[in-house]
Amino acid sequence: MELFKHILVPTDGSDLSRGAADRAIAIAAAMGAKLTFFHARPERRQSFFGGEGGGYVDQMPAEEFERQTLARAKEYLDLLQELARAQGVASEQAIGGEAPPYEAIIDTAAARGCDLIVMASHGRRGIKSLILGSETQKVLTHSKIPVLVYR
Repeated sequence: MELFKHILVPTDGSDLSRGAADRAIAIAAAMGAKLTFFHARPERRQSFFGGEGGGYVDQMPAEEFERQTLARAKEYLDLLQELARAQGVASEQAIGGEAPPYEAIIDTAAARGCDLIVMASHGRRGIKSLILGSETQKVLTHSKIPVLVYR
């Protein structure tokens, strides 16, 4: 029985997102679905120093930051694809652009025809969840595609 045919699996490389990816692989294997492993590119941050007259300092040149983050993402996405392949699951990978992660997740799922998003929750509770929010919560709020949250 095919409930889902194409599952998007956003991942940040954390242990929790690895658990979500493992679960998505199992679901895809059981349903005969295809997976797309997705990584949203992180925002390049700068540090502020000094008081009055202070400024922002680049921690690393933009080109080097881009090179390193893409290399890490590719390495992790390749690992997930290998795990899927070992279970007989077809998969592809995608890396997000400049959009905020939750928008990139939703846009990628829609553009690739995904009918389910499987992602981790970082389990924020209480006041932190209200103040910080989470990409998972934003995806849940804005996605028109079903979302399965792995805890």
